Amino acid sequence: MADLRQRQSILIADDVPDNIELLAAILEDEYTIKVAPNGEKALKIAYSDTPPDLILLDVMMPGLSGHEVCRRLKSNPDRQHIPVIFVTAMCSVEDEKLGLEIGAVDYITKPISPPVVKARVRTHLALYDQTRELERMVAQRTNELLSSRQQIIQRLGRAAEFKDNETGNHVIRMAHATRLIAEVAGMGSKAQEILQLAAPMHDIGKIGIPDHILLKPGKLNAEEWQLMKQHPQMGADIIGSHDDELLQTAGIIALSHHERWDGSGYPYGLRGEAIPLAGRIVAIADVFDALLSARPYKKALPLSEALDYMYSQSGAHFDPQLIEAFRKALPEILRIRANYADDEGQGN
Repeated sequence: MADLRQRQSILIADDVPDNIELLAAILEDEYTIKVAPNGEKALKIAYSDTPPDLILLDVMMPGLSGHEVCRRLKSNPDRQHIPVIFVTAMCSVEDEKLGLEIGAVDYITKPISPPVVKARVRTHLALYDQTRELERMVAQRTNELLSSRQQIIQRLGRAAEFKDNETGNHVIRMAHATRLIAEVAGMGSKAQEILQLAAPMHDIGKIGIPDHILLKPGKLNAEEWQLMKQHPQMGADIIGSHDDELLQTAGIIALSHHERWDGSGYPYGLRGEAIPLAGRIVAIADVFDALLSARPYKKALPLSEALDYMYSQSGAHFDPQLIEAFRKALPEILRIRANYADDEGQGN
């Protein structure tokens, strides 16, 4: 006899004990049998931590009918894929049509034929197994593609940073800080994740800026500064237009993270809430980490001086409400900064 732990399970739901006994006798040598004398019990078993692999469901039962049980199962995302076979004396074409329309995979009429029951159950369990395996493979491949996409985005962000900074840890730190500020600001978990993944692309446009400008140790002249101010648009152009939400967000961030709350930023001089929220959040995370980091044209500021600047720019450079979110997130931001310190090598 097969190992019970490896057996597929069949739920038989019928209000007539003799019908349950007959179906169980036909199937119990090959499958683990669960029984329910009514629709309520059938749903309870289906919603349990160990749902059946297939349900044989009578239509005419007291309380919840088989049709209603099937409708409820098919409206539940966690259980809608369990195959349901109606086993009933209702044998008209209209009855069978209704059963299939509400989600059943098959329809067996009473009196039942044991070979037919076995064949139908075996066929639909095999199809269900194939479906689950395909879903598993799709989910695995989707996760692999998401991971690859995230790595590509992060590496492209680092490519831009390496042009004017000896370490790529800046993009790691500011991406984490972006998520933390978004969390305190009340954004949902999905939005937080997208922001964290997109933030490393904020300066991708620097790839298009000549090295003699990016690496200049002194102040840029007017002509050089005009070239530097083109990098947000270059970044948006590099990312391009996409239906993908992550890449859309990355493009918005690249274009808007140098805008300022008071309208004095670039490239378009947007003011206040006309600046996309993603750009406003990234601006805070980016500037704070940059203040604490050494660059070819400046030394790193002490923490106290960096914070003085950040808070003094509330309502000028930065959105005042987001500066308050930054203030609340600061302990965790500093912890992240310590974990990805430049002298500790490249982060992952």
